Amino acid sequence: MSSHDFKSTVRPAPDQVLVDIATYAHSAPINSALAYDTARYCLMDTLACGFQALKYPACTKLMGPVVPGATMIGGARVPGTSYELEPIQAAFNIGAMIRWLDFNDTWLAAEWGHPSDNLGGILATADYLSRLNVAEGRPALTVRAVLTAMIKAHEIQGVTALENAFNRVGLDHVFNVRLATTAVVTAMLGGSQEQVINAVSNAFIDGGALRTYRHAPNTGSRKSWAAGDATSRGVRHALMAMTGEMGYPSALTVPTWGFYDVITKKPLVYKQGFDSYVMENILFKISFPAEFHAQTAVEAAITLHPSVANRLADITKIVIETQEPGVRIIDKTGPLSNPADRDHCIQYMVAIPLIFGRLTAADYEDSVAHDPRVDALRDVMEVREYAPFTKEYYEADKRHIGNAVQVFFKDGSHTPRIQVDVPVGHRKRRAEGIPLLLEKFSQSVAAHFSAKQTALIVGLFSDPAALDAMPIQDLVAAMVKNS
Repeated sequence: MSSHDFKSTVRPAPDQVLVDIATYAHSAPINSALAYDTARYCLMDTLACGFQALKYPACTKLMGPVVPGATMIGGARVPGTSYELEPIQAAFNIGAMIRWLDFNDTWLAAEWGHPSDNLGGILATADYLSRLNVAEGRPALTVRAVLTAMIKAHEIQGVTALENAFNRVGLDHVFNVRLATTAVVTAMLGGSQEQVINAVSNAFIDGGALRTYRHAPNTGSRKSWAAGDATSRGVRHALMAMTGEMGYPSALTVPTWGFYDVITKKPLVYKQGFDSYVMENILFKISFPAEFHAQTAVEAAITLHPSVANRLADITKIVIETQEPGVRIIDKTGPLSNPADRDHCIQYMVAIPLIFGRLTAADYEDSVAHDPRVDALRDVMEVREYAPFTKEYYEADKRHIGNAVQVFFKDGSHTPRIQVDVPVGHRKRRAEGIPLLLEKFSQSVAAHFSAKQTALIVGLFSDPAALDAMPIQDLVAAMVKNS
C-alpha cells in the first residue's frame, strides 16, 4: 500500500475524477440533436418497461411508501400508479419498475449496465422539484430538462463503464447508476459545482453492492430492484449535499481508506471525456426481455424455430457461440429456481424460442419453465466463446453483441448455423428498430391505461417540440393511474 502521512489534517484538492464528473453534470452544454432525439425514444421505452412490470405482483409488492401510509402530498408521482411519495422512495419505485423485466436499454463495455435506470432518480426529482417551483412562483422544469439530465446520466455511467470493470472485483454494475444519479440530480437541484463534488464523493465512499444476486447459485429478485436502490441512493446523496453536508475530496485516492486501495486496487481509467456519446449509441432492448448478451442468440433461435419445432425429440446437440462476457455471465447449468435465474441463462433463453417461437416476460414464469422440453434442450447445449464475437464486442466502432446457434439431429443432419451480429436495438439497426420501439411503447401504455388515457399519453409523445416544452409535472400527471 502507498505510504501516507495520516497525521496531517490538511484537506487536499478534490480528486480529478470528482472534478471532471461534477463539471460535466453541473455546467456542460449538450449540443447533439441526435442525443436529444434518442433520449426521447429512451424516455418512451423506459416508461414502457415500467408499465409492463406493473402486471407482476413480485414487482408491485415492493411499490409504494416504505412505511405504509407515508405519502407526501405535492411530492413525486410514480407513473402508472396513484402513489405520491417523497423523492427518494419515488426514485426507488420508478427505478424498480423500470428494471424489473430486464427490458430497458443497455450499455456494454468493460462494465455493462442499463443507463435508463437513472430515470428513477431523474424523473422523481424533476416532478417533485417542478411542482415545488410552481407552488413557490418559480418556473417549472420542462421535459427538455429531463432529457438533458438523461443524456448526462447516460454519459457518466457509460463512459465510466468503458474501461472500468467493477464486475472483475465482484461489484455490481449498479454502482455506476448511483454515481450518475448522484451527480446529475445534485445539479438538477441547483447545487454548485462544489456541492456536486461533495455528493459524488459520498457516492464513491459507499463502495458498491456485491454481484451475489446475479450469479448462480444465489441468483434472485434483488437484481430486479438493485437499480431502484442505487438511483434512490443517488437522490439521497444529492439532497444531503444541498443541505451543506460535507464531502471527501480524496475519496478515491487517499491511501488505505480510499476507493482505489479498498475497491479497485488501481485508478479508474477515462480515455475520453464526457459529451453525448453514450446516449447516441445506446442499445435498446426492443424484441425480447432478455439479458442483452443473449439478444442475438434469441433472434437466431426464433429463426430456427420453424425447422426444429417438430423435431425436438430428435435433437442431439445445440451449439451456442457467444462473446466472452456471455460465457462469463449467462452460461448456466443445473436447476433454475426462479424467473431471475432464467432470464440470466443463455440456454434457457435459447430453448424457449426453439420450442415456442417466442420469448416474453411470461416465459420466465413456472408455468412455462416446468415444461420438460425446456430442460431436455438445455441438457444438450454447448456454450462456447467465439473469438471474433469477443473482439467486435469491444471495438468502439462496432460494439457488436454477436451470437450464433446451430442444431444437430440424431440422423446426422443439422440446421444452418444462424449468426446474428447486432440486435434490433443496436444503432446499426435503428431504422428497423424505432418503429418497433414505438409499437412497444403504445402497446405497453394501452395494456395498462384506459383507451382515453392511452390516447392522451401517446399523443403527448407524437410532437417532439411540444413535448420538450411541456412542464414535466404535466407529463407525469398524465401518467397517474387512480384505479
